[in-house]
Amino acid sequence: MNIRNKDLNLLLLFHVLYQEQSVSAAAERMALSQPAISHRLNKLRDELGDELFVRVSRGLTPTPRAHELAPIVSNLLAGIRGFYDQCEGDNFLNRSDRFQIFSTDYIESLLLPKLIPIIREQAPKVQLVTRNLQGPLPKAEMERGQCDLAIAGYFGEIPDGFYQQTLYQDEFVVLACKDNPFTKGSLTLENYLACDHLMITFSGDLSSSIDQKLAAMNQTRKVIAGLTSFHSPALVIPGTQTLLTCLRSVAEQAIRINPDLEHHPCPLELETVHMQQVWHQRSHEDPLRRWLREQISQLLVTETGPA
Repeated sequence: MNIRNKDLNLLLLFHVLYQEQSVSAAAERMALSQPAISHRLNKLRDELGDELFVRVSRGLTPTPRAHELAPIVSNLLAGIRGFYDQCEGDNFLNRSDRFQIFSTDYIESLLLPKLIPIIREQAPKVQLVTRNLQGPLPKAEMERGQCDLAIAGYFGEIPDGFYQQTLYQDEFVVLACKDNPFTKGSLTLENYLACDHLMITFSGDLSSSIDQKLAAMNQTRKVIAGLTSFHSPALVIPGTQTLLTCLRSVAEQAIRINPDLEHHPCPLELETVHMQQVWHQRSHEDPLRRWLREQISQLLVTETGPA
């Protein structure tokens, strides 16, 4: 059956008449005149091939067919109300949905301990999935709806059709073991280059903007290992003369894990990193995803300090 020519408002009329069993009461409830109610009821009778409601001494009485249809119509209207509740107002927090974040293990450990309890309390039907970023912005996944949000500080220029928000700014420091003799006092470039180095790499490339800057100065450093985890250096550096040039917030988290570590100002002038959350325009107006982005913004700014 083609519903294109059906007036779905007649289902609401049926529902109200079934509850009120009175034309006058239904007219008052629907803010219509009694003749308008009678006209619509006749149209509904023609469509369904049944009298539906028969006049009695005190209003209307439902026919057996009306009793049969009543629970079906009630469920249909409940589904329609649920649809519009998800589209407007605060009821979007009751939606069943899955929110997918692409980021690093560092952001995951910084964010999830506080974000998950908020979701469980305020949007309990939402599932959260995190995926490890492997370098550039996951543009294709975001366009296909497989990624709702990407968080990192190395995306560069954001393409058209995407939105971005800076969460906080961070500077580079050098993470080292407290017992490292090369970091006593002020860390000089000479001592920096005398040490072995770790670096975080998602592609396996052991050259970064730091090495490019050193090359412009006719200098090199010795990178002995490339890691994909921001947490591993806290376990690798202690007891060695190895350094990691990383964001201050990463270094501070490593020091909380292992108090034998400390960080020093970087002897190179490196650009400040802008940590961003990026999303596609397809989810820009969605109230649930907008709410989640707001929670993430507040949590990361609170955790790292204002941007």
